[in-house]
Amino acid sequence: MHDKIRRGAAGLAALLLAAPAWAAGAKSEPKVVDPARDWDHLWREVIVDITIIGVLFAIVTAWFIWQARRRPGNEVGASPRLSPASAVGWVVIPIFVFLSIDLYTAANGWVLWNTFRDVPANRLEIKLEAGMYSWDYTYPNGVRTQNQLVVPAGTPVVLRMTSRDTLHSHYIPDFRVKEDSMPGRITYLWFNPTKPGEHVVTCAEYCGVMHGYMAGRIIVKAPEEYAAWMKGEETSLAAASIPAVEPATATKPAKLAAKKT
Repeated sequence: MHDKIRRGAAGLAALLLAAPAWAAGAKSEPKVVDPARDWDHLWREVIVDITIIGVLFAIVTAWFIWQARRRPGNEVGASPRLSPASAVGWVVIPIFVFLSIDLYTAANGWVLWNTFRDVPANRLEIKLEAGMYSWDYTYPNGVRTQNQLVVPAGTPVVLRMTSRDTLHSHYIPDFRVKEDSMPGRITYLWFNPTKPGEHVVTCAEYCGVMHGYMAGRIIVKAPEEYAAWMKGEETSLAAASIPAVEPATATKPAKLAAKKT
């Protein structure tokens, strides 16, 4: 009996000791909120609100047109007299109804903006230098690509951006993100690629005569494919950084021949 009590107490103590570690592990990897999905949800709400308001206004306008139509005999109409309370109600209530819709949409927009500016901790950070007319990406290990950004699926990606000449705007329509890159200043944006695929990158700020040609691609690979691709790029980078060995010249034989003569 005493042994059972001791074993139970030991198990409870181990559970209590492990609980902080579990809590720390849960905090270390928070769930990443997908801002693109929230953006789509907010946009649908805006479209629904605008549609409802537009239909209501169209119905009310049609009713007013019908009521104020010209009748035979040039009949003169008379508008109803409203009490002060009714007049105030017809003004204040519609204002608060429509204002509440606008405030709700605006509040959701502020929340979404904060989500876009809050970069997840478990991210892949890449430097981007924009220029006429290319996007130049630099990975943390020194690997560089141009107009083609390869990223792993399931990992948030943040771009630290600047420009070497003029103002550009890095726009990824599929991820609903767009941010300016400018000389002398570092800006950032982040997106959450969840599955493999290809996505278009365009410049959304007029930057010069060939502005329309400033396009690129985001290639999202499965984690194992991305690891293999990155390994190949690292190998190529290491091979390029090794200084070339000059071939042996024929200086010594030439000197010997000169001595013989």
